[in-house]
Formats: sequence, structure tokens, C-alpha cells
Amino acid sequence: MQHKLKIIPLGGVGEIGKNMTVIEYQDDILIIDCGLIFPDEEMPGIDVVIPDMTYLEQNAGRIRGMCITHGHEDHIGAVPYAMERFRCPIYGTRFTNALIRHKLEEHKLTDVEVIDVDPGQAVKLGCFSVEFIKTGHSIAGAVAFAIRTPVGTLIHTGDFKIDLTPIDGEPIDINRFAYYGSKGVLALLSDSTNVERAGFTQSEKEIGKTFERVFTKAQGRVIVATFASNVYRIQQVADVAIEHGRVICFQGRSMEQIVKFAQELGYLHIPTDKIVRVEHLKNLPDSMVCVMTTGSQGEPMSGLFRMANSTHKLNVGAGDTVIISASAIPGNERGVARVINALYAKGADVVYDQMADVHVSGHACAGELRLMLGITKPKYFIPVHGEARHLKMHADLAMEQGVSKERTFIAHNGAVIELSARKGVMNETVQAGSLMVDGLQNIEDVVLRDRKTLSTDGLVASVILLNAETGKLLAPVEIYSRGFIYMRDNEPLIAEASELVYETAKQFEEKGKGDYSSVKNTVKSRLKSFLYDKTGRTPMILPIVIEI
Repeated sequence: MQHKLKIIPLGGVGEIGKNMTVIEYQDDILIIDCGLIFPDEEMPGIDVVIPDMTYLEQNAGRIRGMCITHGHEDHIGAVPYAMERFRCPIYGTRFTNALIRHKLEEHKLTDVEVIDVDPGQAVKLGCFSVEFIKTGHSIAGAVAFAIRTPVGTLIHTGDFKIDLTPIDGEPIDINRFAYYGSKGVLALLSDSTNVERAGFTQSEKEIGKTFERVFTKAQGRVIVATFASNVYRIQQVADVAIEHGRVICFQGRSMEQIVKFAQELGYLHIPTDKIVRVEHLKNLPDSMVCVMTTGSQGEPMSGLFRMANSTHKLNVGAGDTVIISASAIPGNERGVARVINALYAKGADVVYDQMADVHVSGHACAGELRLMLGITKPKYFIPVHGEARHLKMHADLAMEQGVSKERTFIAHNGAVIELSARKGVMNETVQAGSLMVDGLQNIEDVVLRDRKTLSTDGLVASVILLNAETGKLLAPVEIYSRGFIYMRDNEPLIAEASELVYETAKQFEEKGKGDYSSVKNTVKSRLKSFLYDKTGRTPMILPIVIEI
């Protein structure tokens, strides 16, 4: 009886980000990507959100390796957290691995095996053979995978688009995808991000025309904010700036770090005499200055945000031209708008995606997704990297291309898709979900709920003084409010609450010393109800018992 091939997404389906997929056959496990999501406003104090890796920790002895499609945070950000839980070799292209090694060093994980693989090469991992296939995306070194298994060949596209005129002159290797399509593809796992958009994604070269127009018109400094990882965008801006007699100054920690890696690996080609440090700009006329910075998403600590709010060495002012070369990621619209308004208030001219072609996506639109389905001709189809609507629309598109409904799987994180040459089913689950990381610790949902309560309704603490020997009440109860009400303006309410807690605690005196848990629970319940009746709000209640 033939064993089943299992495909288990631990992240990246039903969401954009946190990408992680497990490929399993008998005693061998292969991991594709290991990403994170940055927290939203509903996660106060959380640094990052990573996949729940319990299943991999429980099966650590079967893991043969981790293959990474590219170096964006939603694909590599959780690698250090994974390597703290289990160890396995990591395979990626040179640029991807440079970013991974830097992350591992920051986490003081210096003994992890990270292996460079060039597009066109294959690695053997247990029963799997993984070929790296050149693709196009908004970062250097992006690849797809052809994974040969005992059951058949899987194609995992990673994030991709079909750009026939890329900046690096090396387009996606369509021929290799077609080769596997001619040999027979068991299943295609394909990027769903831009499925809502018809046609084909613009080439990266198209926005070079916009940069040319803006630089020709600009009289003062030109400040360009973009994703630090988009080396191709950085190269285009640098080329245009140099043509117009400007020098380049890079700002933002991630921008400076990635430029350094890209130059060392040959992905960026900027003459060293055209790159200057920020302290040297004061000696140059504004018409000779181009600044490239982080902050295209309105991040509060980014270079552009601080320039717009006069907390940076390069504060924006009248005469400056600012290009925001990115589109707002869903959820970041308010932050981006806030920065744009601040820039206008400073007197700068601002160019952004709603005014001109200053950004193109790194993800395939519907036309490219149809083409990928057409040339690979998969028996089974699994849309990945998308929210629920993206996965459903991509599945519908696959069915239009001839993949039957029974062989199209819209998965959820933790779903187990079992494939054989004759049949595919999805009827099991493994533990999956999200882990919230605050500093060096994982944060549970109950802690997050407490933080939300504190941020919206505040805290009320009641201090109860007891005799250490008898358990008798020694003084009136003290009530303290933080973020709930202003105590000086609400003295009658505070006095009434204090009396309520005192009378409640007094009922327990006859029980004697030591039965404080029931006192606290009863105080918490009654004080909560009292405050809700009086104010319509439910702050966090913290009863404190002190023995004297």
C-alpha cells in the first residue's frame, strides 16, 4: 500500500504573512519558509507573531531541512525562534541567507547550518529532492521549488510575478516550470496575494520613468522611502540620482544593513564615491542630494516618520521632494496618511502611489496565475499566501483552468492534506495557530486580553490591611485608579467603593487568617459589578491584601 504525502500549512493560509508549510512523507519532514507577522493595534506590547511550531517540536527528529523561498520577513522572520526550538539545516539563495545569518547572529545563534544554493541547483533532503527555480519578486534571490517526492512532484511558487524585463536582467525561469508541467506535477502551491487584480503585474522597469520625471523637476533634496529589501528599486533610484548629479545617503538601520549585504554579494552596483554619510550632506547643495530611507509604511520609528516630525538629522522642509515608493499594506493606511500630511505641513512636495506610478507589486496578478496553472498543469491545486477571499478566488481560477473541485484544497492553518497518485483528502488537523512574542517570551491570549482591558478601561486596585495574627481588618480600604477615572473629581464614588470593599472583606473575618483567595474573588466580583453600574465600564480589578 502506497504511503501518503502530507502537506501541512502551519501559517500563510487565511492570512498574509507567517508563511510556513510542512511537507511530510513517512519519516521525512521538509519545511518551506518560516515567517512572521507584525502585530496590529489589537496586540498591545507584542513585538512579532510567529507560527505555532508545536507539531515540528514534537517531530524534530524527522526534520531533514528548511528551504526558504526569499528573504522577506513574512518568510524568514521566525527562523531564529524556530532554531531555538529545534535544529535543522537551512537552505536558501545567497542574498536570502545573508539576511538569515544576520538574524541568527542577533539572536546569538551562531551554530546553525545555513547552506547557499543557486537557482538551478537541487538539494537532497531525506526522500525529497528540492530544485531551486529562479522567479521574479520584489527582493533579490527569490526562488520557487520543484520538490520531487516518492508520490510525485510538488511545485511551490513562493511569492512571484512574471517580469520579462527585470532590473537584474534575469527573468523568471518559465522554461523550468514548463518542463515539470510536461513531466507531470502532482500539486501546485501558488501565491494568491494579487488574484483580485486582472491582467499582469507591471514590470519593475516601468516606474523608472516616474523617477526620471520627478528627479528632472526637483530643485531641492529628493527623499525616497521604500522597502529596504527591494534592492531593484534601490538600484533604479540610485541610477537616476547619479544621472542627475546627485549623491546617495542611506538612512534607516535595515536600509543600511541590506544595502551592505547587496553590495557585498553583487546585487547592487553603486560607485562608492556616490554614497555619503549623513553628516557630510551639510557641505553639499540640496540639488545634489538624494536620500533613501525606510518608512514607506508610516512606521513610527522609521527614518521618514522622524524626518516628517523633526526628530531626525535630516528634517524635511520646504523645497524637498519626497517620493513614497510603495503602496500601503492593508492596515497601514492611517499611518501612511499621517506621514504624508506631516510632510505636506512641512512644505515638501510629496509623490505617492495615488498620484503617480511609483510602485509596482511583487506578486502575480490573475493573468500570471492562470499562466502558471497552464504551464504546470497540476493534478491537485492548493492556493497559499492569502486571506480567505484570495484563496477562494484563486481556487475558482484553478477550476476555470481545468482543475476539478475535488482536487482543489482551500486549507486552513493546521490542515493536513494527504495526497497519493490516485486520491487527495483533507480531513485531519495538527496543532497550529499563532504565538505572540514580547521580548524573549511567548504571550498567552489571557495576557493580551488583560493588556487590552488596561488600554481601554484602566485599572482599579483595592488595598486591604489585615492583622497578620488574627486576620482582622485594621483600617478603611484604600482605592487607587489608573486610567479609569480621575480620583480627585470622583471622591464620592471612590468613598462608596472603599466602603463596599471594606464591608465585603469584613464578612470573612470570622473565617480567620489565611482564607484570602475567596476574599479577593468576592471583592473583585462585587467591585466590578458596582463600578459597571455606576460608570458603564469594566476596569481591571486588582484586590491587594497586606498583612501587618
